[in-house]
Amino acid sequence: MSFVSYSALTKTLYVCSALLVCPINASAQNVNWPKVYSALKPDPAIEKQLDALLANMTIEQKVAQLIQPEIGYLSVAQMREYGFGSYLNGGNTAPYGQKQADPQTWLKYADDMYAASINSSEDGSSIPTIWGTDAMHGHSNVYGATLFPHNIGLGAARDAGLIHRIGQATAKEVAATGIEWMFAPTVAVVRDDRWGRTYESFSEDPDIVAAYAGSMVTGVQGEIGETFLTDYRRIATAKHFVGDGGTQNGVDRGDTVTTEQELRDIHAAGYYTAIAAGVQSVMASFNSWNGKRVHGDRYLLTEVLKQQMGFDGFVISDWNAHKFVDGCDLEQCAAAFNAGVDVMMVPEHFEAFYHNTLQQVKDGVISAARLDDAVRRFLRAKIRWGVFSRGKPSSRPESAQPQWFNAKEHRELAREAVRKSLVLLKNNDNLLPLSPKSTVLIAGDGADNIAKQAGGWSVSWQGTDNTNADFPNATSIYAGLRQQIAAAGGTVELSVDGRYRSKPDVAIVVIGEEPYAEWLGDIQQLEYQQGNKRDLALLKRLKQQNIPVVTVFLSGRPLWVNKELNSSDAFFAAWLTGSEGQGIADVLLTDIDGAIQHDFSGKLSFSWPKYNDQYRLNVGQAQYDPLFAYGYGLTYADRTELAPLSEATRAQPVQNAAEQTPLFVRNLAAGMLWALSDNSASLKRFNSPSAVSADGKSITMQSVNLAYQEDGRKFVWQGADSKASASLIYADAQVITEDIRRKSLQLSIRLDSIGTSNRINAGGNEIKIAAMCQQQNCLRTVSLKPVLQNITAGKWYTLALPLHCEGAAGPVHSAEEAVRFTAAQPVSLAVADIALVNTVASSTILLDCAQ
Repeated sequence: MSFVSYSALTKTLYVCSALLVCPINASAQNVNWPKVYSALKPDPAIEKQLDALLANMTIEQKVAQLIQPEIGYLSVAQMREYGFGSYLNGGNTAPYGQKQADPQTWLKYADDMYAASINSSEDGSSIPTIWGTDAMHGHSNVYGATLFPHNIGLGAARDAGLIHRIGQATAKEVAATGIEWMFAPTVAVVRDDRWGRTYESFSEDPDIVAAYAGSMVTGVQGEIGETFLTDYRRIATAKHFVGDGGTQNGVDRGDTVTTEQELRDIHAAGYYTAIAAGVQSVMASFNSWNGKRVHGDRYLLTEVLKQQMGFDGFVISDWNAHKFVDGCDLEQCAAAFNAGVDVMMVPEHFEAFYHNTLQQVKDGVISAARLDDAVRRFLRAKIRWGVFSRGKPSSRPESAQPQWFNAKEHRELAREAVRKSLVLLKNNDNLLPLSPKSTVLIAGDGADNIAKQAGGWSVSWQGTDNTNADFPNATSIYAGLRQQIAAAGGTVELSVDGRYRSKPDVAIVVIGEEPYAEWLGDIQQLEYQQGNKRDLALLKRLKQQNIPVVTVFLSGRPLWVNKELNSSDAFFAAWLTGSEGQGIADVLLTDIDGAIQHDFSGKLSFSWPKYNDQYRLNVGQAQYDPLFAYGYGLTYADRTELAPLSEATRAQPVQNAAEQTPLFVRNLAAGMLWALSDNSASLKRFNSPSAVSADGKSITMQSVNLAYQEDGRKFVWQGADSKASASLIYADAQVITEDIRRKSLQLSIRLDSIGTSNRINAGGNEIKIAAMCQQQNCLRTVSLKPVLQNITAGKWYTLALPLHCEGAAGPVHSAEEAVRFTAAQPVSLAVADIALVNTVASSTILLDCAQ
């Protein structure tokens, strides 16, 4: 497949024949948004079927179709009661709570939910539910799946046909688990590389995004009029509409301040080809456009996307994104429905949301016409896919193909994608390719680290709690190199810190970013390992020993690495390779006879910064001055010597003058972990969203949602252990300064349940909060019983604990635990937004010094 220049797409009528889009006038803001003429046309038989369904459905049944709960909070009984139209699994959840569930277990769960949906008491229409999943780079939430390179690497491959084949392979693996719907592809056009989702984007250039979006959609859904939504094909989702990659300062879910013309010409590029290819779902974006949340923007969602562009599928919201729309909260949001969101992703609060939405429809806040339009759009896509005719998931022909999951041909495709995505930035003295007969040292903490090479959205959401054991079918970069070097008779030694037994001919050093996803992936500076240059020290140490150094750089974005480039003889961007690390060996090493196996062919789809303050460096802009320009990438035929680079920095250090010091805000702050203890009183640390104490019973932890995805933790005490506690701890002990003593510990808290009587025990058993603890000594320890006796269960409240009151346990000078919760009776308590603050709001419940 060849590229069609998107830059011409909104300027000439050429697009009418090339991409089936033509401009029309948008009267609201006098900007031309292209009309997309897809080959997918309304089917009179389907429209007649929809008429009959809508005529016979109750309001309750219609509302249930439009609410999407998450499996970590949704029970089979609740699906049977309400008959929700769809459900999802988030990045940290798997069927029955089993992170390492096999495909058959996923398929069984799909059967359970399907059966419950068609036997619901509320939804007598028996419309089967469908399951949505984030198949970000392969069926990436499932243990053992094939993981393709993240989109940033695929953008460097410049191969739309490859993208089409990856879409097909991913759809097959999703089909093998019984799931009908994929939340992919991401078609963001990133403008600031500090954004934590940069790796989800194919390119900073809308040309590439436009060419890839349609190719991925046809790979997932099939070709219109031929294979569309048949056999293994799944429903695809183009996301996030619109402007998600353009937020100020690269802040996730922030504000994209730009003209409507730039919104159309840059950020909407992928939607034209996706809609032309028949994409059935578009996910609305968390971000705002010029100060207004997109989820509440009727102009963008209804007038532009549906009316002007001609999208006839349905709009799905993002995870609890409705909460940020004016007039909305977690449990209701008529404004988002009225703006044009059709299906609402409400992971945890779906029951309250259902009842509130039902009342809003009855009260006319959401009109009957808007309700019917949303239901029609969603059911149209479900019928096109065949939800009434295909039967339960395990009975479908595609579900009888377990060999599709992690198929050999899929692994080979992923390996090909790795080869094509690598971008060679430096190869002084033509050090590469390497002979596999050499004595090779393989160093760096990314060499034998599949979690690091896979990145975020791999088995778990952030990817931080994974080990090689979570990727049973994957090959690390080291393992791939070792296999080929050993087969050729060479010698290979793995040493993370670069210390070796015998001096090597060459060192291959694999370094790069730790896994991350949105929020936690946002950064403020582009310099790699700013403040802790341990990888640079490794490179320099090897260079000082006159060992040629090849640096393999794993990252989800271009970073300022001038110092690392200067300390390397060869350097290439490997991005986030996924499960098939041996693709690097295919390019890096010759065959046994010295012939090149595969040359470097990747070209930068993101401009590489020359200076550490080039945050918004994008091709085509004025004063464009990159180190490596968009499209750069060496091959073995090139004889390019990279001169020493300036290591001077221009960006000013980030000043932390914030009103609050986050400890657990949105999700874990840097340097913080959760820990549980049972009667042994020893802390068991966790870097995961769910856990259980060491004895397996005293206390459990589960992620919950306050405002953001998994931004809270719920702790359940069984009540038999007086020492059971949950603690937010520092990775390194925190010195308690006078500044800290002047602050207050502020947090949000939600009481879910208390024992069998659902009230606080009036006896001596305590529920306590303690702050700044070192073993048994804490700066403050306060009973929560008076507060919990006077709050409504299931509602969030903000508490503040001043730290200037000296604790009874004596002076405390340093702390391992920032906050500790203990309970000696059965209780379920959720917490979120934990921070040290200078000023406490008047609406906050104050735990003053008298308590």
